[in-house]
Order: sequence, then C-alpha cells, then structure tokens
Amino acid sequence: MYWLITDRNLEADGFGGDFASLTFWTAPITADPTLKASWTQVAKEQFRQQLVAITDQYPSPLVTAPKDQKQVTFFVHGFNEKWPDAMGLYQKVVNNLYSGLDSLGECISFDWPSKGYVFGYLPDRSEARKAAQDFANVMGDLYDWMLMKQYTGKADAQNACKAKTSVIAHSMGNYVLENAMNFAWTQKNRPLLVSLIQEALMVAADVDNDLFGSGEVVTAGNGEGIANLTYRVTALYSGRDAVLGASAGLKHFGKRRLGRSGLDRTLPVPDNVWDIDCSQLIAATVGGLEVHSSYFDPAESNCYGLMGELLRGIDRSVLISQGLVPSALTKAQATGT
Repeated sequence: MYWLITDRNLEADGFGGDFASLTFWTAPITADPTLKASWTQVAKEQFRQQLVAITDQYPSPLVTAPKDQKQVTFFVHGFNEKWPDAMGLYQKVVNNLYSGLDSLGECISFDWPSKGYVFGYLPDRSEARKAAQDFANVMGDLYDWMLMKQYTGKADAQNACKAKTSVIAHSMGNYVLENAMNFAWTQKNRPLLVSLIQEALMVAADVDNDLFGSGEVVTAGNGEGIANLTYRVTALYSGRDAVLGASAGLKHFGKRRLGRSGLDRTLPVPDNVWDIDCSQLIAATVGGLEVHSSYFDPAESNCYGLMGELLRGIDRSVLISQGLVPSALTKAQATGT
C-alpha cells in the first residue's frame, strides 16, 4: 500500500503549502499517488490498525536473519516540493525499494507543507520546524508501541515486534527529522530503553555538518536525538550538489551543509554515525542542480543498491568490501560497525 501522513492543508485537487492538522491517508499500490483521488482519508487508529495487520504477517525475527527482516520506513521529502512532486518522489522510493519480491516492507510518506517554489526557502524552513512537532508525535507513538512490544515479547517471543523501523530523509526533510527526534528524545525523558530507529539515511541533508559535533557526550546538541534514538545513521553526500552550495549562504554562516561536505571531522563524531561520498555513484552527465535529487533517480545514479543494503543493516566493512561504497571512502570513515 501507499501510506501518507501529512500536515498540509486540504485543497480540491490535492494538498497545498499551508500548515494544517495532521491527517492520515492510504492508497492501493496500483494507484497513482500523485493524484488526490487515489487517496482515502482514514482515522489515525484505523491507519495504525491497517499497518499493524500487514506487519503482523511479516516473518518472525526468531527465524529470520536480521538483513532479511521486513521494515516500516518513513520517507520525509525536502525543500521546494509541491504535493504532487513530493508524492512523485515518494513513488520512486516505493517502486525501487518497497515493491516486488525484494520489497523491504512498507514505506510511509511523512509529508510537510513545503511551499514548492525557490523563493519559499526561508518559509519552508519555518514550516519544517513546525512540522517537526507533528513528526515527533508520530515518533513518540511509535516509541510507545515498540516499548509495549518489548514487554509482550519478553513474556512470549511470538508477540515480539516483527518489523524494523527506519527513516529516509531528503534535503530539508533532515531538518524536520533533526527537530522531531530532539522533541521525541526530550519528551520521552531522554530514553535509552530501545532504539526507536534501526537505520536513518540522511540523503543530501540540508543541515549543518557539525550536527553531531557533541560526539558521545549527552548534552543538548542538535543531533543528539537522532544519534541516541537510532542504531546507525548514514549521511549520503556529494560535493557536486549545487543546491546545497547555495543553501549554505542562507543560514549559519561559516558552516557547510552535511549533504554537500559530509561530516565535520574536526569535531568528535558518535560511533554510530558515518558518511558516504556518493559523487562517484551519480552520473557525470548530471548537472549541479540536478545532483540534489539524483539519488532517487535510477537513470541518474546507482544509489538505490547502496541504500537498500544500508536499510538492511549490512555492516560497513561488508559494504566497502563489496564495492557498494565508493573507493574514495577514507580510513576514518570506514571504522565502526
């Protein structure tokens, strides 16, 4: 199925660029998700029940290798995405990672009200921050559900959670993720009981590259929520990304974008956070502005193979030895699990 959680305002032929109350929608996988007519609005509880009904059919983790376990993934789009464009990008992700015999599981679009035009950058940033509270509430509900499954699974292993959870965030969607995970981290009193997210892919992230600069120390750092609630965080970046080159001048002067320069390695980095330069995976013919979204276009890049293995939880050393990680990876980046 297609799954949509959105805080965009509802319009006659789709969804707009203004902020509204959170709503929940589903559509059959055979439908066109870029058309509003394909979607059916459901209550939050019905949405949850439908999702649980599907994930309950997943193979038990007791008899399934970790890399083969199914998952529920949240996809968070970036800046300058009108609703049909955001849904088109989401459809590409579903078609390439969550469909067919090799499907990773189910993918849910968390859709926030991007203005959908270049000069809406600063308004988009404001809306992204507001949307983060809604996403945090979704993450909080998920955390409570997973904690409950931990207890029921302890009593009876057959009742353990059968789905892993992951996030793919693109561009400014990583700003939504950053703030949402910090909200969730603090609202749950800085929990360390379970990992909320198994794998987080920060693709072309439009956030400061010192996001994780507090390292292993528990402070009030901007990346603390992501690092502490996620088993492994991978930032996919490219120095060829001209969109993020322009973005750096609009805020936090003197800091580079994570999605353009990778992690700031003059600062400590948590052991579960790493980055991959994807420039070699993107076709040389792709222009600077197009690089920003090329990660999700199989005609322009070979990134889906890498993303799929990352989401399956394949160890870093294995990814490197298999050649899925470009050879330009530095020794410092290759350490860890």
